[in-house]
Order: sequence, then structure tokens, then C-alpha cells
Amino acid sequence: MKKQMTTDEAIQRWDQHAEVFTVNYNEHGDVHREVLLNPAIFSLIEQTSGVSILDAGCGEGYLSRILALQGARITAIDYSKKMLEIAERKTPTELGVQFFHGNCERLDDLKSCTFDMIVSNMVIQDLADYEAAFSEMYRLLKEGGYYIFSILHPCFVTPKSGWIRDENGKKTHWKIDNYFYEGVYEQQIPVDSEEKIVFYHRTLTSYFQAIQQAGFIVEVLVEPKPSQEMLSKYPHFEEDFNISNFIVFKLRK
Repeated sequence: MKKQMTTDEAIQRWDQHAEVFTVNYNEHGDVHREVLLNPAIFSLIEQTSGVSILDAGCGEGYLSRILALQGARITAIDYSKKMLEIAERKTPTELGVQFFHGNCERLDDLKSCTFDMIVSNMVIQDLADYEAAFSEMYRLLKEGGYYIFSILHPCFVTPKSGWIRDENGKKTHWKIDNYFYEGVYEQQIPVDSEEKIVFYHRTLTSYFQAIQQAGFIVEVLVEPKPSQEMLSKYPHFEEDFNISNFIVFKLRK
């Protein structure tokens, strides 16, 4: 795997695998979103009724639908045309969600200082030029508005990280490797494809520098872990107390 890959190349893979990636999504998204990401994100949202929200990187649209049902005015964009097709197919027109094709690295068709809140759920790690994306989110927010984004935790989910197992196949510990590598790397999905989904790894330092350079103030940081309610429903998430797979930021303009 080469270290660099353009966002356009990454988009082609998302278009190719959109149906497979979202086949098990329900109203909560996938199970990791239900157990870990959604509770963290919604704990950071201040208000939804009547609020103008940009779902920047909406995927198949589940988060847009939840927010619209709570009374928000939703604009939803994604760089994958196939994902947008799925989102529009699954989203009732009466929710009033406005879908647009666009890359978060550059959203010239959207006016500056338009949104009260922006959310990017597992999106920034999919972009080659994440610094440009942060600058665009800053431009699009109203003064005093806030930006919530989630990513794979760069300290724990790294290229070549993963569970180490004993001779019986039992998980013993989580291995972390190649933390200071910055660039693109392939995921394990889809397992039967030569062209897999890719993510861009950066260090936590690089993320903080890009956030500051864009002009944001880091207001809250959350490392999601499963609640007791979710553990009762999904006991296998007990292993998520070993490390945090995700990290969620709330930034203020």
C-alpha cells in the first residue's frame, strides 16, 4: 500500500463498496455507532429543534434522519454518489433533509457562516486533505457555532494494530504499531475485495495542530466506552474497556 492516495481514489472505493458497507445498518447506524459513537455524539449536542445542522459526510444518512426527527433543519453532503443514492432512498421526503454531493475538503457551493452546528461522524479519517476540511467547517459555521467530529482513535487504532491471540485463539492483548506513520492504509473490509476501504492515519499531535490552525478551540473530548445498558444488550463489547477504538471532539468557532 502506497503512503499517499488522493481523496478521489478513496471515493471510488466507497462508491464500489457502499451497498456492502451499509447492508446491516438500521435506524441507529451499525452496532458500533449504536453502542459507542451515537451516545458520545448526542451527549455533546446542545439543541436540535429549529437548529441549522450540516451533516458533513452523511453516508447512508441515518444521523441526518435522527436529527431531522428531532426538529433540526438538515443539510447533508457526502463525496460518494452511491452513498447519497442510498441515503435519499432511505430518507422520507417529509423529513426535509437536503442532500448534496460534495467533498468536505472544499464546499464552494455552501455559503460561509451558515450553520449553527456541523457533525462529521467517522469522516475526517477518509480525507486526504483533512486540514482543508477543518478550514471549510470553520468557514461554514456561524460565529459561536460548534463542530463535532469522530474518528478512529489514532493512538490505539493504527496501521498493523490488532488483537494478539494465544495458541487457542483467545485474545490476550491489543497490539499497537506504526503510530508515527502518517498516510493511507487499507482496512480488512470487504474481506473478499482486492480494493478495500482505506483510512488516513495521523498522529494526535497532527490533529491538534490542524484544529488550531483552522481557528477552532477544543471544548470537549470524549473517548467512548459502552454503557451498562449497552453491555446488557451486546455483552461482547466488554472488550472495549481495554482500549478506546474511537475519539470524539467538540470544537467551537
